[in-house]
Amino acid sequence: NEVYYVFQKLARALGTNNIDLCSRLCHAASVSGLKETLGIGAPTCSLSDFIGTQLLVIFGSNLANNQPVTTKYMHYAKKHGTRIAVVNPMREYGLERYWVPSVASSALFGTKLMDEFFQVRVGGDIAFINGVIKTLIALNRVDQEFIAKRTTGYEDLKAALVAQSWEMLEERSGLSRQEMERFALLYGHARSAVFLYSMGLTQHEFGVDNVKAIVNLALSRGMLGRDKCGIMPIGGHSGIQGGGDCGAEADKFPGGFPVNEESARRFSNLWRHPVPSRPGLRVSEMIEAAGNGELNFLYSIGGNLLETMPDRNFTARALEKVAVRVHQDIVLNSSMLLDAEQAVLILPGQTRYEQRGGGTATNTERRIRFTPEIPGHQIGHSLPEWEIPTLIGRHVMPNGDLLFPYDCTQSIRDEMSRVMPIYQGIEKLKKEGDHLQWGGPYLHKAGQFSGMHNGRALFSVLKPPDRRASAGKFYLATRRGKQFNSMTFGSADRLMGTKSRDTIFMSPDDAQRLEITDGTRVMVRSTTGEMNGVVQIAPIKSGTLQAYWPEANVLISRRTDPVSGEPDYNAEVSIEKIIS
Repeated sequence: NEVYYVFQKLARALGTNNIDLCSRLCHAASVSGLKETLGIGAPTCSLSDFIGTQLLVIFGSNLANNQPVTTKYMHYAKKHGTRIAVVNPMREYGLERYWVPSVASSALFGTKLMDEFFQVRVGGDIAFINGVIKTLIALNRVDQEFIAKRTTGYEDLKAALVAQSWEMLEERSGLSRQEMERFALLYGHARSAVFLYSMGLTQHEFGVDNVKAIVNLALSRGMLGRDKCGIMPIGGHSGIQGGGDCGAEADKFPGGFPVNEESARRFSNLWRHPVPSRPGLRVSEMIEAAGNGELNFLYSIGGNLLETMPDRNFTARALEKVAVRVHQDIVLNSSMLLDAEQAVLILPGQTRYEQRGGGTATNTERRIRFTPEIPGHQIGHSLPEWEIPTLIGRHVMPNGDLLFPYDCTQSIRDEMSRVMPIYQGIEKLKKEGDHLQWGGPYLHKAGQFSGMHNGRALFSVLKPPDRRASAGKFYLATRRGKQFNSMTFGSADRLMGTKSRDTIFMSPDDAQRLEITDGTRVMVRSTTGEMNGVVQIAPIKSGTLQAYWPEANVLISRRTDPVSGEPDYNAEVSIEKIIS
């Protein structure tokens, strides 16, 4: 958190809001979708709400591989009688049964997690959810009192669903009416429910609408603002929530204040230095500007844009057109090896465990936790990640000593507490185990949506997108294996049984139709690029392929969600066997 805060302050003190963070690529759609409908762009509940809720619904996520810590909560949820339903194009082996290493019985015998499975088409979640709500209304299983007192837009949604035919919903969801009704009955009889989702929903050009569909589902039965209920967008690492909270975004100041004239005056007064009032460029827009020769300077902390952005070849050319690039990180990565018009500067940072004074991170449930420094050997000339932008600010700004007076992370937290109301109390976190959860265990208590202009949550009318592939083609989605962000932990993915990162997952029906078997070498082509791969038969929705991210980014276009700016990491592709 301290690094994000200092870094965004440096950018704004230098006169630009062109700053962005990793969440643009994974959960920007969540922030936009939840903010527009509920008033706060953050998870509404806690991980502990899994334990004791009657129904836990997982959309577009492979928790066992990507967020394995959550499986411990799911293990204990099952012990308390929670039913787990999964809505996903792939029937993930790790969600069938998982061996939780921190639970002795599970480590030995495994834990059966999934009770119900709904194999939706990639991009078919809105159609599926609309069919579910359509059924809930017909069965009178919606919470009429909650809807009347706490929401707006329900009648518009109800009318829109009447006009959406079951035939269309079936075609676009990839599931039958009976399956949507089966889910509706399951949900309609639950007294509490938590909805969890990840990049399978957000990484689409309609990612914000996908999030709004989840909100519609929760609002329809009043599953917000109370214990064991809520919406939990879950990310891959601790920087996603905290980075946004601390203002490392083009359109938000620290504390969630929007970038506008009023907020700019507030922070100009607090920092005693003028800051810009117009939103800056998001990361995809930065890459486009670089590709057009319009970006002269790029400063990246802890990221590898070459590997994480869509259309890898274009990204490489764009980064090489930047006059000066600065890369600050704890390890070398491939982006640093690209040429620049004038210079590439590499600044070695320290891990959070090495930085003096310790530091904080905010996890997926809005919990800010302090991690102390672990004394020991310091590597070379590396510096704490927050200290590097601090020193730059002191040297390039006439009043730099006043703007960046930090001598340790405690002084940064003291300032954060003063300027970020939601982080008040962070200055008191000083030892291992200290934590606070901004907003409390769950947001919108008793159905209070104070962030909305009328105090009511908003139902959204959503038209289901059609992501059926053209004749002779497939719709390819990207997935994660054993990796942290773009850094992979070897080529094997034990849960899926793969041994290489060029695996192309295909359904048994499609493989039989194309006379393809396990191990067949194939060429996959999109309008953006091509990729050699090896087929593995997997329990995936027919008409759909999956491939590992970031290797498959060569196939992904630069299309983004128009509201959130999040890239769409899916593509229509053709596939052909390679004849050796």
